[in-house]
Amino acid sequence: MYGPPVDLSFKAAVLEVPRSGRRPLRTNLQQKYHSRSLRLSHNSISDLAGLEYICDHFLAQPSRIGWLDLSFNQITSIDPVVCELRELHLLYLHGNGIWDLSEVDKLRELQHLHTITLHGNIIETNKNYRKHVIFTLPHLKTMDFSAVTREERVLADVFHQYSRSGKATKKNPQ
Repeated sequence: MYGPPVDLSFKAAVLEVPRSGRRPLRTNLQQKYHSRSLRLSHNSISDLAGLEYICDHFLAQPSRIGWLDLSFNQITSIDPVVCELRELHLLYLHGNGIWDLSEVDKLRELQHLHTITLHGNIIETNKNYRKHVIFTLPHLKTMDFSAVTREERVLADVFHQYSRSGKATKKNPQ
């Protein structure tokens, strides 16, 4: 096998023919699609190591992806390859197995990310889940199909300041 190791579900995806939606799918001379969205939901994907390969295989301009749907897979961590998609606006990760809230921190680099879904992951059970995500991703307008309000943003900032000062106090008792 040549190239990087690719998740078995990614290998199967290469053999698939993308379904067209309301508009016909346009391709270039190399039969790559002129699309800014990639929907890979419900594919039993557990590792995103092959994502770059899939993007290059299907898309004419893979670096210009604006919408990535990875919902309802078996993803447990956010691979750095997602952060290389600098023009990403919408990221669907709901219905996976992400269990560590700090995984969201990896997405800070995505300055255009305004919509994310993470519900249905284990991190959702953390009582500070929504505050942490909103603080970590300040450009968010929508989270889990619900608008991010100005009040939530203020509460997330206050919570973050409070939790940081609490940690500092615990480390350095006087």
